[in-house]
Amino acid sequence: MSQSLLENKRDPFRPVKVLGSFVMALLFIFPIVWMIFVSLKPEGTAALSPIEWFLPPYTFTNYIDVTLGSDIFLWIWNSFFIGVVTTFLTLVITSMAAFAISKMRFRYRKALFLFFIAGLMVPGEAMIIPLYEIIGSMGLLDTYAGLILPGIAAPLGVIILKSFFDGVPDELIESAKLDGCNDFRLYWNVVLPLAKSALAAVGILTFIASWNNFLWPFLAIISESLYTLPVGIPMFNSNYSETYILPMTVNAIASLPVIIAFLFFEKQIVKGVSFSGIKG
Repeated sequence: MSQSLLENKRDPFRPVKVLGSFVMALLFIFPIVWMIFVSLKPEGTAALSPIEWFLPPYTFTNYIDVTLGSDIFLWIWNSFFIGVVTTFLTLVITSMAAFAISKMRFRYRKALFLFFIAGLMVPGEAMIIPLYEIIGSMGLLDTYAGLILPGIAAPLGVIILKSFFDGVPDELIESAKLDGCNDFRLYWNVVLPLAKSALAAVGILTFIASWNNFLWPFLAIISESLYTLPVGIPMFNSNYSETYILPMTVNAIASLPVIIAFLFFEKQIVKGVSFSGIKG
């Protein structure tokens, strides 16, 4: 008897689970499909029923108008640059902190880990005022540095990587030490290569969080040349409050990079968050 038949016998609710998963997938993908169809409608189109949004005529003129009539490519560049730098610095800092807590022996390391866990309990909005005062006193408001530095404080990244590093056998660490590895070589040459999936998960989640961040850039940016997508799009949409077409077009362009990134790195996200550990 095949493996699939055995699984079906053991789980009589599997068809219901599959159907439910399919329905949930449709519910999540429908807004994206609707956004794309609306963005392809001629400007000024009025729809008397929801089905009319999906019917011809279609045009790509809206995409040309948006790219010529706004700074969307500048907003994309700012979001991309800030996201990449934030992600890189976050991976460096969180991986070092996680390695120290997981594999180095020092006093109060458990208390330090509890401190990172406690950081998850503080909502970001509660830190906005002190964060604004600190960044302002450093003269970093309305700068790239002022947008990047607050994003590298990522306790969740430390927790994910520490949990992954705990799965690295202590025998492997001791063997490397006998071969003359110091702490940095252990971190760089032994532990990090084993944690690629966890690093990918933390990196992608950090990048998406930076890409979608609105509140802090909205408060910290004054110059239009530093606008990110979450800040620039509402400013653009405010000029078209009575129509759907161009706002949907600019949102479709803004969503494309994140959708592509997710499609490319979906396996790494699932693999890292599931804490599959190492094999062998």
